[in-house]
Amino acid sequence: MRVPRLPQPVRPRPRSLAGQLFAVQVVLVAAVVAGCAVFAYLSGKAQARESATHRARATTQAVADSPSVREAIRSPDPSRRLQPYAERVRRDTGVTFVTIMDTKGTRWTHPDPDRIGERFAGHIGPALRGRTFDETYTGTLGPSVRVVTPVRAGGPHSRIVGLVSAGIAVDTIGAQVREQLAALVAVAGGALALGGLGTYVVNARLRRHTHGMNAAELSRLHDYHQATLHAVREGLLLLDGDGRVALANDAARDLLGLTERSGPAGRPVTALGLPRELTQALLAAGPRRDEVHLTADRVLVVSTSPVDGGERRGTVVTLRDHTELRALAGELDSVRGFAEALRSQAHEAANRLHTVVSLIELGRAGDAVAFATEELQLAQALTDRVVSAVGEPVLAALLLGKAAQASERGVELTLSDDSQVADTPGLPARDLVTVLGNLIDNAIEALTGPPPGGAEDPPPPSGQDPPGGGAAPRVTVTLRHTPDGRLLLRVADNGPGLPAGRAERIFDRGWSTKPGGSGIGLALVRQTARRHGGTVHSGRPAGGGAEFTVTLPVPDPVPAPVPAPRSGAHP
Repeated sequence: MRVPRLPQPVRPRPRSLAGQLFAVQVVLVAAVVAGCAVFAYLSGKAQARESATHRARATTQAVADSPSVREAIRSPDPSRRLQPYAERVRRDTGVTFVTIMDTKGTRWTHPDPDRIGERFAGHIGPALRGRTFDETYTGTLGPSVRVVTPVRAGGPHSRIVGLVSAGIAVDTIGAQVREQLAALVAVAGGALALGGLGTYVVNARLRRHTHGMNAAELSRLHDYHQATLHAVREGLLLLDGDGRVALANDAARDLLGLTERSGPAGRPVTALGLPRELTQALLAAGPRRDEVHLTADRVLVVSTSPVDGGERRGTVVTLRDHTELRALAGELDSVRGFAEALRSQAHEAANRLHTVVSLIELGRAGDAVAFATEELQLAQALTDRVVSAVGEPVLAALLLGKAAQASERGVELTLSDDSQVADTPGLPARDLVTVLGNLIDNAIEALTGPPPGGAEDPPPPSGQDPPGGGAAPRVTVTLRHTPDGRLLLRVADNGPGLPAGRAERIFDRGWSTKPGGSGIGLALVRQTARRHGGTVHSGRPAGGGAEFTVTLPVPDPVPAPVPAPRSGAHP
């Protein structure tokens, strides 16, 4: 029986960071607008009461100071003259009532004529003592803000003959405040709408930049980003539009030799101390793909890709370490050269063997023996010389292989008479092959042009001798120890020599006299020499041509550990 699966509750996706900020900002804008509205309402209400009090005070002062009022008070019937006057003042000033009374509080005027003669509803004590005062009191016309002031017979200190009160109903003040509040609510609503619209626009832009992710997703993405940067073995370098380092992972700092603890972030590429060619490649406007560049001790494959978004925003650079691969490629080239040398030697040996056999078949055994002996002596002479002078087996094998290659291309490769070198366990054989192999290859190519299958050198200009000045092409190799214990490797040829004034540039990566040349051989030689603390120099020997000299310090070999005696063994 198949058990039905219960539907899983759908968890709502957390609101994005932009949505959360929008909600918070809307609440803040609404709170600010509401607070301002309440403050403006309370302030407007207080101002409306103060304005009403001021208007009532001005009205009572004007009535109390009027000579016609004092004259009417002294008449036999004050109400007959004061009532029309008080109503006219009430209409002109906009107050709710103007009441003129005697010192006992009996009304002479009132908006309702039926109330004339009644006692005033309110306090009059302070006014009878000569002081003008205001109060809020509920009288016959309802609650009102009123002012009471004395009417004097003459001067400021004369006898009080009556009292005047003017007031404005609270309902009238409330109506004014409500009118102001309606305008205030409209302004507050507009401010809230404008603030909400601005907040929406800002958060819409933020949403585009964060791709709608919430804070937890952004934090998790940052953690993944950091973990990825530290985990990948390829070097990753991010440059901003001004050529400054925005980010470099651990592999990039290691490959470029940037060992400072704080990292290169924020520093311009030109201040990193990198080789000129590598710096130019990193700052190039266009993309670069799998370019080989050299640092102080590494061979790097560099690829760059500009980050474009309507404007140059920066560059993404990837770095791969090909130091070991380049060394293996050099060894492979040497092995391939050995194989070619063996092939050519096998071909020559077959030809010689056929010659010997043919001479024997012709009955000329003596000539066959003489021919074979001469060929064996010529072939054995260089082998014996190399084996006796070079104690490093890898160098000996390299020289024999290069000699066979040179012979096949019509070049004589010889070992100088002062060459004598013992085994060099402190120097890696791979680096020795890199140095000596590149120097010999360059010398042979300078004499004969690129190897078969490569680009041909252009013919020499009219009137100029071919390489070697007409002499037989020759490469001389010198291997020996200097008096201070260094290993000296020198390769000289009798070719056309080096271009004048370019003794330093020939070691730059990319420099080559051959059309389509990679220009990395001499650069690798210099890099290898510097990595071991050695030097490399170029010059022109006395007989013409070119000469390259490399000196390498030979470190002391690490002694093999002495095994501990076994338990119970006798010394």
